[in-house]
Amino acid sequence: MVGSKWHEEAQKQWDSRADFWSKQSQVMWNSGSRSTIIPLFSKYIKDNSHILDAGCGDGYGAYLLAELGHHVVGADLSVEMIEKATARNDSENLSFIQGDLTALPFEDEAFSGIMAINSIEWTEVPLQAISEMKRVMKPNGILCVGILGPTAGPRQHAYRRLYGDTVIQNTMMPWEFEQLVTENGWSLLDGQPVYKDSVNVATTKGLPKELKQALSFMWVFILKKD
Repeated sequence: MVGSKWHEEAQKQWDSRADFWSKQSQVMWNSGSRSTIIPLFSKYIKDNSHILDAGCGDGYGAYLLAELGHHVVGADLSVEMIEKATARNDSENLSFIQGDLTALPFEDEAFSGIMAINSIEWTEVPLQAISEMKRVMKPNGILCVGILGPTAGPRQHAYRRLYGDTVIQNTMMPWEFEQLVTENGWSLLDGQPVYKDSVNVATTKGLPKELKQALSFMWVFILKKD
């Protein structure tokens, strides 16, 4: 699936998942798989930053950033997601807009921070999304990206490609993403795993990063625009 067809199918699928996603997102961000992301991101961004949540879904992650005092814009391909995010919004520091990660509707160097959690994998050409984020990021801006790890159930959305079916998920491994961004204008500052509950975290302490990534449900990267 290429070009506009990928775009149209991605929008259609995420529109259809909006209700299901919205019922889960608050728990995911507050106490689930996404609960450690904003605390890590916050170590590297300044107070009152202008932040883009790229692939914001129903907007709860963007809402949490705004609650910390940042000026946040959430962008998502799904009209249904943006409607849910807008309906929730009660903050002057927060707004939402429909937008494609590979053609962001913003001026150059508009943001000092960008958060993109499990969204780049759903673009047809991830490098194009990465380049767009670089374009709208200020010099030395901070990018926080969550990439699905090998143990993540949502990676099953790409399985049907093995039967020759068209899919709308790029199944990058975390180490592939790391190589891609560091070859294209970003410096790696930090990173951390998110594991499934069945993983005994204590047993992973001495493992090299590539083995931790191999066990991960998600890997969170902190990057700086060179």
